[in-house]
Amino acid sequence: MSRIRTLIVDDEPLARRGLQLHLQRHADIEVVGEAGSGGQATQAIAALRPQLMFLDVQMPGMDGFGVLRALPATQIPLTVFVTAFDQYAIAAFAASALDYLLKPVDDRRLDEAVERARTRLAARKAEDHYERLLRLMATMPAADRPQLDALMLDEASRTGGTLNLRDGQRLVRVALNAIRWVDAAGDYICIHTHDQTHVLRGTMQELEGRLDPRRFARVHRSSIVNLERVTQLRPHPNGEYFLVLDSGHELKLSRSYRDKVRVVDGRLLAAV
Repeated sequence: MSRIRTLIVDDEPLARRGLQLHLQRHADIEVVGEAGSGGQATQAIAALRPQLMFLDVQMPGMDGFGVLRALPATQIPLTVFVTAFDQYAIAAFAASALDYLLKPVDDRRLDEAVERARTRLAARKAEDHYERLLRLMATMPAADRPQLDALMLDEASRTGGTLNLRDGQRLVRVALNAIRWVDAAGDYICIHTHDQTHVLRGTMQELEGRLDPRRFARVHRSSIVNLERVTQLRPHPNGEYFLVLDSGHELKLSRSYRDKVRVVDGRLLAAV
């Protein structure tokens, strides 16, 4: 029987313990770790690489959405939200076709969530899951998240020092050298900078065509990286590479995008 590596994230120790006890009824669920805060969760995900995560939405400091925004797409596990949110949030989860559990957790609903996770993992629908996560994060209200409408791309974005984003009638300028990497799924993009993640509408193709290809490279179907941020390359036996960024995050360099970059004296450079 294949085991599903599972992480539990909740700031309440009793809630974590209770969920772990509930999950013991499922022989294929292997709880590989717990986290009591958003910061601990991002570290645990990077270290343990869980396939499935039960994520508390409401936590002090970095909340559940903050955890998801802080991670590269390829590191985000299949996520089941655990929440005491109001009906507005529940409707948003349902509209995005993402699973959630209401506190206190009911065994029947937990069994349904585990069965859906098994099905999705067997079908390898991780990218579809991430697209739904992005859609949810772009619509959920959050005081600490920039509510951006769309990319405003002009020729200056390609050679200049800023990327222009539209927020209603306001123009938001993001310094290009502050961008670490970009994730995308469907019509949504996450632009990760030093201290923020901008979630907005747009496509990877639009953004890639406007960024300077000498500085930014497409390394995966859903990822663009700032080459200056790559500090290490780790080869994988299957022919892919993992790119380690100066923030400690890792991105996957897939084989189909290997010709976009070249390695010179241990540094990753654009192939152009």
